[in-house]
Amino acid sequence: MKTLTVSVVTPDGPVLEDSFDMVSCKAENGELGILPGHIPMVAPLTISGVRLKRENDTERLAVNGGFLEVRPDKVTILAQSAEKPSEINVDRAREAKTRAEKRLQSKQDDIDFQRAELALKRATNRLEIGR
Repeated sequence: MKTLTVSVVTPDGPVLEDSFDMVSCKAENGELGILPGHIPMVAPLTISGVRLKRENDTERLAVNGGFLEVRPDKVTILAQSAEKPSEINVDRAREAKTRAEKRLQSKQDDIDFQRAELALKRATNRLEIGR
């Protein structure tokens, strides 16, 4: 069976490079499922989980935005950050989620709501993947 080489790279360096049967991720235009032989494309990613399937096994990563580049035999994810479930500090993510929710609920003018919303999305994503 054909596979895809998947590389996940952040500004801190490579996070993962391995072969998988399928990649599922969320681009800004919707959910993508990529199989070997997919047409070449580039898509901006949202803050979301990436699922990497190999036979009966699924690996997950928490990805903080970035870009997906697809070639027929290779998928490259260039992300702001990417974490494996084992690398996620669930308590810290829970605290960050609580802080972001409080910031969004306060009606203070000096709060950067866009930044707080992004922090909430990142924390929620990390909690989903870290479980």
